[in-house]
Amino acid sequence: MKTFKGRVLSAGNWKGQAVVSRQGVNTLATFQKSALKNAKEVIVSDQNNADIFGQNITGKALCLPITIGSTTGGLVIQTICSMNINPAAFLFSEHIDSLAASGIVLAKVWENSNVIAVDKLGKEFLDTVKTGDTLQISEDGTVTVIE
Repeated sequence: MKTFKGRVLSAGNWKGQAVVSRQGVNTLATFQKSALKNAKEVIVSDQNNADIFGQNITGKALCLPITIGSTTGGLVIQTICSMNINPAAFLFSEHIDSLAASGIVLAKVWENSNVIAVDKLGKEFLDTVKTGDTLQISEDGTVTVIE
């Protein structure tokens, strides 16, 4: 068991499974097919991200360094939250990018989403957590990898 403390962007308490990308996550490529199909869950469609391609990330903690891609990133996050097919949490090892932050804020304010977001968890966080690990997230930004 290992604990990390990050900066809270969107608070919440949660316990569940991690899905880990060690590279930047392209929000449009990751979420677009599921959103366009009006799917009940997000199956990652970004073929360029071998860490998470083909995985169901709905209701899980998406652990990542940062999001990458086009300026649609925030809107894509807001959209999946409005559809209730979003990850339960976005856990960033680095400083959150402005596009992901805007999408999470819009989802909270406009969609009443309970999506959790914590950033600045550090490189060691991504070195430690593995897909399938159980995580415990606290409102104060503490993330515990239970494994």
